[in-house]
Amino acid sequence: MKHNRKIIYLAGFLFSIPIALTSYINSSFLEGYINAYYVSILYVLSSVLTIIGMLQMEKILLRLGNRRATLWFSIILFFSLLLLAIGTNQLIIIPAFVLYWISASFIIATLDIFVEDFSKNSAIGRFRGFYLSIINVAWVLAQMLSGSIIAKSSFQGIYLISAMFMLLVVLIFVFFFHNFIDPKYKRVSIAKTIRLFIRNRNISKIYFIDLIIKFFYAWMVIYTPIYLNEYLGFSWGQIGFIFTIMLVPFVVLSFPLGKLSDKIGEKKIMITGFLIMSLSTLAIPLITQSKVWLWVLILLCTRIGAAAAEAMAESYFFKVISEEDADEISFFRNISPVAYIIAPLLAIPVLFFIPSFKYLFFVLGAILLSAFFLSLRLKDVK
Repeated sequence: MKHNRKIIYLAGFLFSIPIALTSYINSSFLEGYINAYYVSILYVLSSVLTIIGMLQMEKILLRLGNRRATLWFSIILFFSLLLLAIGTNQLIIIPAFVLYWISASFIIATLDIFVEDFSKNSAIGRFRGFYLSIINVAWVLAQMLSGSIIAKSSFQGIYLISAMFMLLVVLIFVFFFHNFIDPKYKRVSIAKTIRLFIRNRNISKIYFIDLIIKFFYAWMVIYTPIYLNEYLGFSWGQIGFIFTIMLVPFVVLSFPLGKLSDKIGEKKIMITGFLIMSLSTLAIPLITQSKVWLWVLILLCTRIGAAAAEAMAESYFFKVISEEDADEISFFRNISPVAYIIAPLLAIPVLFFIPSFKYLFFVLGAILLSAFFLSLRLKDVK
C-alpha cells in the first residue's frame, strides 16, 4: 500500500507539471489564433464536451478499468500537447485544445480513485492534504520555470516540455498498477446521482462551495494573466515570479490543514479561508501600481484563503463518499468544467457593461462572499 501511494504521488506530481505549465498561458496562447471573444467560447465548448464525456465515466471504468483508462487518457493528453506545440493553424490548435481539456479532466478523476483506494483505513484529511501538497509543489515549480521557458522558446516550448512530462506519466501506467483491483463501481443513474446531491444537504452545500472555488480558479486562470500582461505591462518573466510565490500557500498549508481538519472538522478552517479570499480579491481593483512586490502580496493572500478552502472541500467530500462511488466522484469532478462554462459566460456580458477590465475582480469577490455565507451553514463530518 505504501509503495502504491508513493507511485501515485509521483504520477500526480508529473501530471500536474504540464497542467500547471499550460493553465496560465492557454488564454494568451489561444489569442494568437482566435479572437479573444472566441477564446471564452472555446473554454465553454471544451467544458461542455468534458461534462458530456465524464457522465459516461462509470461505463468507461467498467469497460477498461481505472489503470487502462488513466493510461489511454494520458496518451491522448500527450498527443494533444504535442499538437499544441507544433500546430500552426486553427484546424490543429482548436481540436488539440479540446482534447487536452477533456483528457486532463478525466485523468484528475481517475487519479482520485487511486488516491481514495490507497487511503483506506487512513486519516482522509491528512492523506488528501499531503496529496494536494505534492500536486501544488508541481504548480510552484512549474511557475518558476514558465517565464524563462517562454522567454527562450515562446509558448510552443511550454507545450513541448509539457508533452515530455506526460510521456513519463504514460510510462508509469504502462509499468505499474497491473495488480490494481478496481472497486465495484456502483451503477447509479445520472438522475439518481443528482437526486443524491440534492437530498443530502451537506453534499449539495459542499458541491456549491467547491463550484465557487473552481469558479475562482477559472476566472483567475483566464483573466489574471491577460490583466497583468496587457493592462499592467508585466513581462512573462515577472508574471512567472508572481505566480510562483502566489502558489506557495498550496504547498505549505494543504497537508497541515488537512491533518488539523481530522481533529477539529472542516467548517472553521473553510470559513476563514473564504473570508481571506473574498477580502483580498475585492482589493485587487484598488491596486493601480505595477509593482511586483505589491501584486505578489495581494495574490498571495487570495491563495492563502483558496488553499484553506480547497483542502477543506476535498477533505469533506471524500469523508462522505468512497472509491466505489464513481458516479459521485465524476459528478464532483465535473465541477471544474462547469466552472469553466459559467466563468467565461458570465465574464462576456460583464466585460461589455463594466467601464474597466479590473472590475472583473469586484464581481469575483462578491461571488466569493456568497461561498463564505454558505460555509457558515455547513455541518462538520464526525
